[in-house]
Amino acid sequence: MRSTSQALSPIVAVVVAVSALLALPSMAAADGLTGSWRGNGSMVLPSGATEKARCRVSFSKQGGRSYAMNAVCASSSARVSQTASLKQVGANRYVGEFLNNEYGISGSINLTLSGSSASAALYGGGGSAFFNLSR
Repeated sequence: MRSTSQALSPIVAVVVAVSALLALPSMAAADGLTGSWRGNGSMVLPSGATEKARCRVSFSKQGGRSYAMNAVCASSSARVSQTASLKQVGANRYVGEFLNNEYGISGSINLTLSGSSASAALYGGGGSAFFNLSR
């Protein structure tokens, strides 16, 4: 006959295993931004004109909750490269600052991650841009 503690051991092991599996999505979300992305969106220029654009973006983890971004975006009138530093501020939210050396423009970037897609909004230099990205 098994003791009560022996009978509970498999149950405790299952509870521990399930708890570990439930923790994985939050850990994955923390690193879910890392990698290559691409997408489409629009830019509102300081003049008020709107242009459609497409981007290729890569994110790399810098440590802790910090990430670096490198992006190349193109519209019908321009091709630009920019960088950004982002910090994770929620389970799926990132905020930071971007810099476009070519045009001397900097500003804020807000990004929301949802699985294998993300939405990004950039504001600065008198204009704005909105993109939907996917892996």
